[in-house]
Amino acid sequence: MMEMSLAGRQLGTAFARAASRRHTTTRRVTAMLPSGSEHQRAAARLSRLLSSLGPAPQQRLPRMAATASESAGASAVAAQPSAAAAARSAVPALASGYRLPPKEIADIVDAPPEPLLSFSPNRETVMQLSRPPSNPPISELARPELKLAGLRIDPETFSRSRMSYYTGITYAPFTDDLVMPLKADESHSIKGIPEGYWINYVTWSPDSKTIAFTLRSAGGDADPPRQPLELWVADMATGQARRLLEHRLNSTFEDYDWVDADTIVAAIVPPGLGPPPRKPLTPLGPKIEDNSTGRKSQARTYPDLLQGPYDEHLFEYYCQSQLVTVKVSTGEVTTIGPTRLYTATSASPDGRYLLVSWLDRPYSYSLPCGRFPKKVQLWTREGALVREIADLPLAEDIPTAFDSCRKGPRGIEWRDDKPAEMSWMECQDGGDPAVAASPRDIVYVLDADEAGKGAEPRPIAGTDMRCRGVSWGTSDFALLYEAEWKSRRSVTWVIAPDVPEAEKTVLFDRSYEDAYTDPGAPASRRTKWGTYVLALVDGERKLLMQGSGASPEGNKPFLDLLHVDSKESRRIWQSSPPHYEYTSSILSDLDTDRPVSLDSLRVLASRESVTEPPQFYIKTFSADGAEHSERCISSFPHPYPSLRDLQKEIIKYKRSDGLELNGTLYLPPGYDPSRDGPLPTLLWAYPREYKNKEAAGQLRKSPHTFPGIGSTSPLLFLARRYAVLDGPGFPIVAEGDEEPNDTYIEQLTDCARAAVAELQRRGVADPARIAVGGHSYGAFMAANLLAHAGDLFACGIARSGAFNRTLTPFGFQAEERSYWEALDTYTKMSPFTHADKIKKPLLLIHGEADNNTGTFPMQSERFYQALKGHGGTSRLVLLPHESHGYSARESVMHTLYEMDRWMSMWCEGAPPSTDEE
Repeated sequence: MMEMSLAGRQLGTAFARAASRRHTTTRRVTAMLPSGSEHQRAAARLSRLLSSLGPAPQQRLPRMAATASESAGASAVAAQPSAAAAARSAVPALASGYRLPPKEIADIVDAPPEPLLSFSPNRETVMQLSRPPSNPPISELARPELKLAGLRIDPETFSRSRMSYYTGITYAPFTDDLVMPLKADESHSIKGIPEGYWINYVTWSPDSKTIAFTLRSAGGDADPPRQPLELWVADMATGQARRLLEHRLNSTFEDYDWVDADTIVAAIVPPGLGPPPRKPLTPLGPKIEDNSTGRKSQARTYPDLLQGPYDEHLFEYYCQSQLVTVKVSTGEVTTIGPTRLYTATSASPDGRYLLVSWLDRPYSYSLPCGRFPKKVQLWTREGALVREIADLPLAEDIPTAFDSCRKGPRGIEWRDDKPAEMSWMECQDGGDPAVAASPRDIVYVLDADEAGKGAEPRPIAGTDMRCRGVSWGTSDFALLYEAEWKSRRSVTWVIAPDVPEAEKTVLFDRSYEDAYTDPGAPASRRTKWGTYVLALVDGERKLLMQGSGASPEGNKPFLDLLHVDSKESRRIWQSSPPHYEYTSSILSDLDTDRPVSLDSLRVLASRESVTEPPQFYIKTFSADGAEHSERCISSFPHPYPSLRDLQKEIIKYKRSDGLELNGTLYLPPGYDPSRDGPLPTLLWAYPREYKNKEAAGQLRKSPHTFPGIGSTSPLLFLARRYAVLDGPGFPIVAEGDEEPNDTYIEQLTDCARAAVAELQRRGVADPARIAVGGHSYGAFMAANLLAHAGDLFACGIARSGAFNRTLTPFGFQAEERSYWEALDTYTKMSPFTHADKIKKPLLLIHGEADNNTGTFPMQSERFYQALKGHGGTSRLVLLPHESHGYSARESVMHTLYEMDRWMSMWCEGAPPSTDEE
């Protein structure tokens, strides 16, 4: 997990909106699942089944995060791919200078990825999107890239850089006997896509008759020149694809959106745009930042900011676009609005209006573009201005404290339960949680038709904590969420948005840290406009709640029927050993005039076990939910057969102060500690902060989940017969007014001693065999443990970390205080300060292009110099072109090589490295 500064990452999905027309399916599925990394990983699997399971009629497939930020695909997807296409999809050879890890690791990393799957909105067709190898060649990352205002832009394609892609599209009718992934003899191919192109941004039309997607050149020597993306459509009745728009898209911020089944609004590169600005031979002038007014303005350590006037010109050139609408049936194009730096367009649920936003000057050299001046306007679908909704100035004065926010309207979007009504929130405390205010936030709504007549926004509810959003249901039923970081408190209210005299009532008031009392999140259903609203069972005030079912025995996801007025719930279904199952989207909501009923409820579900990869099921409930049947709709093979028989156990142990801890211990296939003795072991962890000891010790995982192994996962070393203690608890706790980080070192080392003692007690490992490692904030942890508890470990591995907290002076991770407010804490927590105490070998790995807040490559470079200056055994590996997470095959393989080599050198009993330097 990346080092993050947003308090919201700990709020989980409890405050996520149940549905949003513009949200991706992956986001919606995540919102419906309980919080926690285990469920977020599970939700990612459910992204295979999108479309009708998602909240929008266009059913946009998800952008991939960070280093692989998009979805796309190449060439024609014939049943038998061409030799050229096959060559592009083949695993590339490593570039000169990079090393391979042992074959047993490399084979798992190179395993072909599963396809992504997407249901049409009417559930009648399933589309399969083939994917290339998971890790692209380093040549893809080495393409030109501009770093401007917090963005990374591909200047040749006018898009975000480092996008992944799809290699083909096939589809088939979704019948009762269909099993996924689709087989060649059971599916059809989209025809007419030219050779040498990759596919991105695949979406369904609201009526399921058409798909839209973009094409871009694969960029090989024999491929077409790289240019901005083309917009294409395909008729799903014939499978024939055609280019829809001659103009090319500017997808840096926005690409396209379905307005209705025959109309798309798109952001194109402005016609007649000249060449990009040339960098002047002499400077245009000095870089000037001015605070002559003495205004207080704090900011975290943001990367990729504008560096001067030339960057401003580049930013405007590559981010400006022209909006057009295009008819799918005729190709007729209509220009709407002038050229601007458009960031988003969103059609109203009924398709009559557009919400349009764009950025404006003045820009900032100390903030990313998300804080630049911004305007949001309501337009007709023809582009006529109806009303300005927001005119936000440069947001330089947002406090660094959690729960801070921008002044003015925020979260402007369409209500999901209305044809054309906007909603948003506005703070009443100037965006500063330290300011006393009641209410702190107010939620407003405004009907688009009334907005054109000059009507004022109508307040529907206020919150005394920071408002997290609204899940819409009906005119007289919705859920309002608020939460506070300092107290870890969250409240869910029942409101009647269109009944002014109705009082809001509390549904849940709890600590969101307490996983054992999490009631779950409400399921949603589709509307006639293709939006998603709360699923009211039988049309009454009853909700289907889906939760993680966290307990001392592990997570056992559930489906409950909640009677809102009495707050009584009835368990409809719950996962049980030896499997781990969870439910997701409702499938029995096609008839939007009929309420969801337990007598005919159909939901998508997933099932897995330690030895069985996740498979998808459709569960059908009857007898008022008392009975259910199920049908398996997938047959995905085991992705890494060599580790089919790995051993997995949730182990529990206690810290010296009695705090209960747990972690997941993985052992290689066939290992017996009594027979084989201790193993070389990798302890991989990530600390987390809590305000409650009981919550800190809770078990938030399941012993029955399938062990997902990513391309840089510590579990890869099971193939080398290491033991792996993955995610052992490192809670940093401070109750009341205390701050967790004031005793960070003491608690961190106490957790480590407890974990190592448990491994020794079991006969699995001892300090001479244990390597401690982590990524990002986990790297910070690993370095601190070598500095303050080096006797517990043989060596350490720290990837993409931050080690000197004076370089992140306005807060980091869960620390709200500035360096000047907590100087001793910042100093004590910084491994850089204690470099002279680190006597065990430490491997540092960092991406040279790290764009994560606070973890600049300089952090590892300066730390290495400090270690080296004190004679510390250390090694620094900087990966060219890599960001916070590593994506190129060469980089991934070399990272694993370095880790394997390091542990083989310093961990007793480790297998020798297979590639000597």
